[in-house]
Amino acid sequence: MSNPFEGARVKAKEALARTVVKVLKTKGYEAVYAPTKEAALEEVLKLIPGGASVGVPGTVTVREIGAMEKLKERGCAVYHHWDPSLTPEQRSQALMDEYCADYYLTSANAVTRDGKIVSIDGNGNRVSGMAWGRSTIVFVIGVNKVAADLEAAIERSRHAAPPNVLRISGDTPCVHTGHCVDCDSPARVCRVLLILERAVPSRKTHVIMVGEDLGF
Repeated sequence: MSNPFEGARVKAKEALARTVVKVLKTKGYEAVYAPTKEAALEEVLKLIPGGASVGVPGTVTVREIGAMEKLKERGCAVYHHWDPSLTPEQRSQALMDEYCADYYLTSANAVTRDGKIVSIDGNGNRVSGMAWGRSTIVFVIGVNKVAADLEAAIERSRHAAPPNVLRISGDTPCVHTGHCVDCDSPARVCRVLLILERAVPSRKTHVIMVGEDLGF
């Protein structure tokens, strides 16, 4: 039996995502709306040509839309450090390869209604690649990550920590409370906060806003 209220939810999410797209364009981003994760993947494939090198840092969203598999099928060299079979030396090299690739394909923890993109990181590799680099950067952001303002966006970023720690089988206080407690754990994954107030002028930055919930 279909849900009679789902249509209203979908339309509301679309309206919100399209509103954010308009704002992001005024901030210097090349932003588009994609209604579904399948449409988001199509937009990614439009932007990244076959044979290009692509760095994929820690992002659940990019993996959820199936981008890595499709890019590899097109002959792209896809670099990522999440492969558990990598040795420490190989992982270190993968982090550098991500950073130096032609395209940097990632998501963000939150985006405000007035166009600020907010991300938090444990090692700093992901946010450093967002802040500066020679690559073209492509953000894929689900509508669930839209926050009212900067304070709400930072709060949302911190509360992505519990599922991320659980994903890597970690043990921090937040996995027991279900929310961030601003811990001092050695295993803490919230260490570096980045706020992009405008697109960085030295590189092309694309944002694909998706009308579905993606990532944490």
